[in-house]
Parts: sequence; structure tokens; C-alpha cells
Amino acid sequence: MNEVGAIKDKKQIEKVKNILRKTNLRDYLLFVMGINVGLRISDLLKLKFRDLIDDKGNILDVIKIKEVKTGKTKTFSINKSVKRTLSEYMKEVDHWPGKFLFSSRKGENKPISRVQAYRIINEACRIAKIKGSIGTHTLRKTFGYWAYKQGIDITLLMRIFNHSSPAITLRYIGITQEEINDVYINLNL
Repeated sequence: MNEVGAIKDKKQIEKVKNILRKTNLRDYLLFVMGINVGLRISDLLKLKFRDLIDDKGNILDVIKIKEVKTGKTKTFSINKSVKRTLSEYMKEVDHWPGKFLFSSRKGENKPISRVQAYRIINEACRIAKIKGSIGTHTLRKTFGYWAYKQGIDITLLMRIFNHSSPAITLRYIGITQEEINDVYINLNL
């Protein structure tokens, strides 16, 4: 299996968003949430509306979940982009508290499968002509890559991803030696 990477071009991210927005609002929300909160796909797919909205139907600022892989409680905030997309999605779908956020269209209250999530992301990226290996983990890596590029300290990202060292996090988010060399070349103090 090929290791997937982050989407490192903001124009490509916008292309994927536009493709998914025109196709399916649920799939668009999956992509927007994935690249903005950095959760594993297993954690995204298990989200229910009650995890994101209060009893009055207001979108929460801070979300608390139990991670599937680690069993640890994870607390994270959602930004304006996610809130806007979630609000738009909630206008289109029935959203009782126990319903999965990314419900399958098969009529049962089940989330889409990991395979279906992969197909959604992979197909949109293929249409957007993104080269390289793409998968559901691309969402999480894209979150990390762009957070790092915006100046978020690598040790903070290391904590978010639960990695044991900054080197692992740098490799995980796809920071290449070429990008490291650019720092030296472009600093010129």
C-alpha cells in the first residue's frame, strides 16, 4: 500500500472543495471537516449530530470525542469554515441527535464506510488532477501540513497527532528536505 500525502497546493484544495460542493454536501462537509480538524477517518465517521450541536440545535465551539484508535478523549475546536459548512448541511438534511453526521444513503442509521470515504476523496482528487497517492489519511495530513506552514509549532502538532517526536511529525505531514533547504536559502538576515 502506498503512503498517502497531504495536499500541498491551496488551489488544488479549492478545486476539490468545488467538486464536492457541486456533487454532494455531505461529502463536501467530510472534506472540509477532515482538513480543518485533523481527525482520523475512523473518528470523523463515528461523529453524530449530538457530538456537534447542543440541545437547542446550536453548533458547539468545542467538541469532545473518544478516539477510536487510542480510546483517549480528544477535545478540539471547530473553525468558521467547518461551522459554515455544517450549518449549510443541517439545512439540507434531517439531523436528529443520534443520526450519524456522514450517514449512508441506504436508509439505515449507519455512517458511510471507510471504503466509501476513500472513494469520495480519491475520486474528487482525481477529477481535480491531483498527482500522488491520495486517501482518507490525506485529510489529516493536509490539516497538519497547512497548520505547520501557517507557523504552528511542530511540538504542538506533535501533541495533536500524538506522535513521539517532532521528526516523526515532520515526516508524517510531508515536510521534505527540499522545503527545509528553502528555509536556509531564503532566510538571508
